Amino acid sequence: MATLKDVLNKINAVKKTRQITKAMNMVAASRLRGAQSSMESFRPYAGKFAEVLGSLAEHSGEEANPLLIPREKIKKIHIVLCTSDRGLCGGFNINLIERTEGFMKEKAGQGMQFSFTNFGKKGRDWCRKNDFTIESEHLGVVGADFGFNVALAAGKQLVDSFLGAHYDEVYIVFAEFLSMAKQLPVLKQILPIPPIQSLEAEQEKDADTPYLPEHICEPSMDALLGEMLPRNVYVQIYSALLETSTSEHAARMMAMDNATKACNDMLDSLTLAYNKARQAAITAELMDIVGGAEALRG
Repeated sequence: MATLKDVLNKINAVKKTRQITKAMNMVAASRLRGAQSSMESFRPYAGKFAEVLGSLAEHSGEEANPLLIPREKIKKIHIVLCTSDRGLCGGFNINLIERTEGFMKEKAGQGMQFSFTNFGKKGRDWCRKNDFTIESEHLGVVGADFGFNVALAAGKQLVDSFLGAHYDEVYIVFAEFLSMAKQLPVLKQILPIPPIQSLEAEQEKDADTPYLPEHICEPSMDALLGEMLPRNVYVQIYSALLETSTSEHAARMMAMDNATKACNDMLDSLTLAYNKARQAAITAELMDIVGGAEALRG
């Protein structure tokens, strides 16, 4: 049976751990507000951008730009893996890595080559552990304040490598923020750019919806697509990074909240054990005193 001193040391250790988890929960909550605000502000822009781009691509056809044309044979697949730099966020990183592993098993075949662009240390470490090819890594981005230039630099490298036939397909794996309790691992193809369903096609199905006119483009639709299609890749990467950052803070906030609750439960059980041990010690001392008094009286 543990002594009073051992139980008291455990109680003090759990109290210190609870202080740390509470502090991390508050830090994650404060960062979550800013990340969620940036994410929600960017979502309408990304949606409208995809709407306009889908309308232009639908009327121009796949032959208008090489970024729209799929390759006949897929041998080289590049994956942009977005994870966090730090742990203590529950199964956040594990879910993203498992989603990547499942996709690689589906695509695995004779001569298939995989390479990675890593955002975050956790994904980078997983790639190193499994000896995967890492083309580039970006640390200190997810979970921090970053600008569009981060996605711009990474996107330009991906577009140039795709046009240079270094990759046949490019996918991005990120965590989509649905709610505080749910962050969904998502895998999305970004190159070649898949067909984008525009609102025009959706509105044609609904007879009650008024007609949406075509966009008037200057100098030409093809020239505009040449500028917008690469930017669509940058927008997709930036949106994924914002979603992953928000999801990381939410996951860490929930994990630290659960850890704090677990510390409170441990404190309750340890306090009960301490009181029982203290009561047993007092009872033993009283029995010794009574026994000694009886011996002297006899």
